[in-house]
Amino acid sequence: MQKLCVSLVPIFNHLRTEEMQEIVKATRSSKYVRGEEIYGAGDTSAHLYIVHRGRVRIFCLSESGKEQLIRILEPGDFMGELALFSGSPFNHYAVAMENTELCVMRRSDLEAFLKKYPAISLKIMEEFSRRLERTEKLISSLTSQDSEKRIAAYLVELAKDQESTPITLPMPKKDIASYLGTTPETVSRKLADFQEKGWIEQIGQRKMKILDMDALETL
Repeated sequence: MQKLCVSLVPIFNHLRTEEMQEIVKATRSSKYVRGEEIYGAGDTSAHLYIVHRGRVRIFCLSESGKEQLIRILEPGDFMGELALFSGSPFNHYAVAMENTELCVMRRSDLEAFLKKYPAISLKIMEEFSRRLERTEKLISSLTSQDSEKRIAAYLVELAKDQESTPITLPMPKKDIASYLGTTPETVSRKLADFQEKGWIEQIGQRKMKILDMDALETL
């Protein structure tokens, strides 16, 4: 199981077979049931977590208890790296969205591999850059765009990332609403508006065709 898990991760899958086998030996499996917390705000950790099966919600809570979704992790994604390198407590929560299996690596082992295989560090920096870019885009949209523009921009980004037709929404509408700082009702209403205008075609609950990308981009 660990070999498949490690081979999914971009920060490791460039290694040679014998090198990857070293990584595999340094990981252990950990299982969580749906709704179980993997770690919470204020916790500290000395481990890197890699999603092997299932999905994980990463979110923050405001002082009023309102949830702000940061990202959804799929198989091959990893988490815990910032607390791992800085030693600071987490400022967010990680919760299993369904029965989930993780590969877990200790900080001491990861540090040894970073020294032995410097290319891993470059891959981690690439992933940090992608996450920072997405976070900056999210913050910018939350502070400068209304909900309609945020939803349209989200669909455009999905279409560019997936490069397929139809596109698949990676999470339920309530989670999209949390991620975009709006309500599920607003998401449903705006998607219905976009469909009525001929910009999209909804196919069931989680799939849709983008019919007029220019309209969404210029909204």
